[in-house]
Amino acid sequence: MAGKGVALLRRHDETAQLVTRVRALGEAADLCEGRVDDAAVAEARRVVTQTDRRLAVSGAATVVALAGATGSGKSSTFNALTGTELATVGVRRPTTSTALACSFGEDSAEELLDWLAIPRRHALEADPRLAAGLDGLVLLDLPDHDSTEVAHRLEVDRLVQLVDMLVWVVDPQKYADAALHERYLRPLASHVDVMMVVLNQVDTLTPEQQEQCLRDLRRLLASEGLGAAEVLGVSARTGQGLDQLRARLGRRIADKRAAARRLAADVEDAAAGLVRASGEEKLPALSSSTVDALTTQLAQAAGVPVVVEAVDKAWRLRGGLATGWPVLAWLAKFKPDPLRRLHLDRLGSGGRRREIDPSGVGRTSLPATTGVQKARVDTALRSLADTASSGMSRGWVDAVRAAARSGEGQLSDALDRAVAGTDLDLSGHRRWWQAVRVLQWALVAAVVAGLVWLGSAFVLAYLRLPPLPDVLWWGLPAPTVLTLGGVVAGLLVAALSRIGVVVGARRRARRARAALRRSVAAVADRLVVEPLRLERQRYDDARAALDRARTAR
Repeated sequence: MAGKGVALLRRHDETAQLVTRVRALGEAADLCEGRVDDAAVAEARRVVTQTDRRLAVSGAATVVALAGATGSGKSSTFNALTGTELATVGVRRPTTSTALACSFGEDSAEELLDWLAIPRRHALEADPRLAAGLDGLVLLDLPDHDSTEVAHRLEVDRLVQLVDMLVWVVDPQKYADAALHERYLRPLASHVDVMMVVLNQVDTLTPEQQEQCLRDLRRLLASEGLGAAEVLGVSARTGQGLDQLRARLGRRIADKRAAARRLAADVEDAAAGLVRASGEEKLPALSSSTVDALTTQLAQAAGVPVVVEAVDKAWRLRGGLATGWPVLAWLAKFKPDPLRRLHLDRLGSGGRRREIDPSGVGRTSLPATTGVQKARVDTALRSLADTASSGMSRGWVDAVRAAARSGEGQLSDALDRAVAGTDLDLSGHRRWWQAVRVLQWALVAAVVAGLVWLGSAFVLAYLRLPPLPDVLWWGLPAPTVLTLGGVVAGLLVAALSRIGVVVGARRRARRARAALRRSVAAVADRLVVEPLRLERQRYDDARAALDRARTAR
């Protein structure tokens, strides 16, 4: 950004504001890099560098360039203003091959001229009357902008970008020259505050013709957005209007703001170029429904429905083993546990831990993502990126889309790890199972006791021994009550417990779905939404920087 030269003019509010704007322009260029047209970014950086350097060298000097076409008389005007014959005068052919500089005042302009890369330079020691009020002026005589030599035109183009003020010298025959207006005046309309148009050779016209030419020239400039430009008629040969020209230049030099205004216009143009390339639409809030749609598709691709179904079945299986009639429940032990089969049983039904990979995060055995699921995830990613980039220019849209897919290669593995690492909340909420299990085993004990009692009676009868005394409960033999009652009660308790197990399985499945979705949403936020948010924030930061760089409106 602006460097050591900034301090030279900081005391002026206009220049201090310029410093802030230049910094903002440099920030905007950095933020827009790779998102907008390279030429717009390069121009912004050129302006930042040029502004920094210009303020660092001879901040009190004002560089004014005389520019014009072949035969317009700019070299004659240069000589007349300086009271010298330094500039070679020609009429039909370009005679100025490189820029010529003449500095007014005691302060050296060598460093400034070195930066401008002007080898032909002269410190004025002419008539003090001619130099009155021009102390601090560095006057340049540029090559002809319509020269047949390409090098001459390139030199004009280079210096037009660097000087503080431009004085375009035209003549009555070619003041409407299309090359001048289309190549220079119209593109520099935003620099009207540091521009002056001088109609030379007015001595060849009658007073009425002079007025007509000046009026027509002003009308032409106004049609090109240069209506505020100063227009003056002079004659370098007779000296007509030269005192007026010196006075106007003197006023520009005296307020010492020409450089700041020129640089401010450059910053405004560069910022406007970035705005056109980048866009200035305010972004709408990121749609939560679109993010939810992406989470839903990622959950499908990650196998969340399969896991939820496995949770439901596993809870029913384990609940049945715990609360069912032990004789029948024993047969259910041969059924495979759905969660263990998917490597999602973190503790296992027997307290065994499943294997974990070296990273410490378990891996699942969920089915591979299908082509349809991949297509739906791709569609959801594209929809999210399109929604997030709504209103952006093409380069920013591409950057947002790339950001949304920046973590695509990690999605599959990250989702698998997220599912494997999700607590499915299966370790608790089953204390009543233990109570039922105790009751069931008590009933089994009753059945066994009844069978032993009946067996004993049968043995005694078979051996013709005295029978056991009869014991009646509710009018029925006690052994029969123990045996049949234990079986019936056990089956009834198992049936009633099954209702509670099914209700609990559904609740566990719902909670598992919510927990898995949160895990999937966290992956989506980290690998998709966050990179996308950062790109949107970069766009907003670029907009804010460009707003600071442009003239307050």
